[in-house]
Amino acid sequence: MFEISLTFVILLIGAAFFAGIIDSIAGGGGLITIPALMLAGLSPLEAISINKVQAVFGASSAAYSYAKAGHVDLRRQLPAALLAFGGGVAGAILISYLPSEWLRGVLPWILIAIAGYFAFKRGLGDVDGQRRISPAVFSATIVPLVGFYDGFFGPGAGSFYMLGFVSLAGYGLLKATAHSKLLNLASNFGGLVIFAATGAPVWGLGLVMAVAQTAGAMLGARLAMRVGARVIRPLLVLTSVALALRLLWQNYG
Repeated sequence: MFEISLTFVILLIGAAFFAGIIDSIAGGGGLITIPALMLAGLSPLEAISINKVQAVFGASSAAYSYAKAGHVDLRRQLPAALLAFGGGVAGAILISYLPSEWLRGVLPWILIAIAGYFAFKRGLGDVDGQRRISPAVFSATIVPLVGFYDGFFGPGAGSFYMLGFVSLAGYGLLKATAHSKLLNLASNFGGLVIFAATGAPVWGLGLVMAVAQTAGAMLGARLAMRVGARVIRPLLVLTSVALALRLLWQNYG
């Protein structure tokens, strides 16, 4: 049975709180929690599954905060959320059968490209831009694809949802952030269902971290709604680059 010291529990609570802030604004909270969990001695599968436990609570809190403030209609998003859930289920199932080394190899460069897009793309703000595909096509293609990635691996899924909403659906940054949270919740929950069925999560630790993640997500959502693109854009760039560097270090360091 897995044992962890009180010191590591306190550090993991702090990591979950900070991850909740980052994830509710720009995505990428798994960048913080998964390495912290592995540092505490958990296996990669245990770390990913525990991250799903606390991420579900954090995403729920952020989605509720944005909906309460009127930035997203959760009911209208339910069909897309079901597709994200299905993608998360499929990804979590396949992680047991497919090697993830190829994903680790290509993902850093994708994240660097995302960072470059948000750093140098002109005209990005809280005002909606040009829509390139219809909401139905977006929900049927991009949403389950990102949901699959979220179930299969996870970190950065929020950034991928954001990129899709901004570049394809034409959403402003604040609107994209608000709409990505329910989808992130759904794909996280889909992955968690499969991990729970296989007995992977350490529930006690996951729930303790969930309380901290929820508090951080509420704080982050308030901050994003207060200052909008001024904080969302730089955090998207920073989290994408940081996650890419972390993965490159794991791959080649």
